[in-house]
Amino acid sequence: MNSISLNKSQIKWIKSLLMVCIMCVSLILGSTSPAFATIRQIEESPGQMLYQSRQNLLDDMGNSWQTIAFKRTYPERSATVSLRLISLFSEVDLDHNQPLILTTSLGKTLSAKDISSTISKDKPPLGSVGEYDFNSVLSQLQAEIPVNLTLSTTNGESISLSVPSAVIKEWKKLIID
Repeated sequence: MNSISLNKSQIKWIKSLLMVCIMCVSLILGSTSPAFATIRQIEESPGQMLYQSRQNLLDDMGNSWQTIAFKRTYPERSATVSLRLISLFSEVDLDHNQPLILTTSLGKTLSAKDISSTISKDKPPLGSVGEYDFNSVLSQLQAEIPVNLTLSTTNGESISLSVPSAVIKEWKKLIID
């Protein structure tokens, strides 16, 4: 049987190389910030613009959600800012009578009114889609501080989504533009 003998400097070098590899893989797999996030701009009608930031986030159970923060400006220069959350798994039934709760990593708590009924005037809101009035909430968030979103469901349970600071920064660009 062949034996491999390594001196201390070779072992140290191999350990260092292994650590660098592990760090690189961790950065690639563990990164929650969007790589190519952009704010989309759409002219819906003359003088009416829609600005959107779309992100995919995971909830506390590992299920994927699409988040769409958007600002709609109207010809008379008024604007609305909303956050739409769409479950990409169908086993959720959001309680549209409850607000969205936002908790910063520093413990500050805010709430956003559910306005899901405005998505479609003809049909009741889907259980897997929630839309929230983000007008006053977004201006109170700090771009550098991550946020936890808590959604209520009709069975009394709650769903949590962690929002990294990079996403908060992009959302805040909506109210600057």
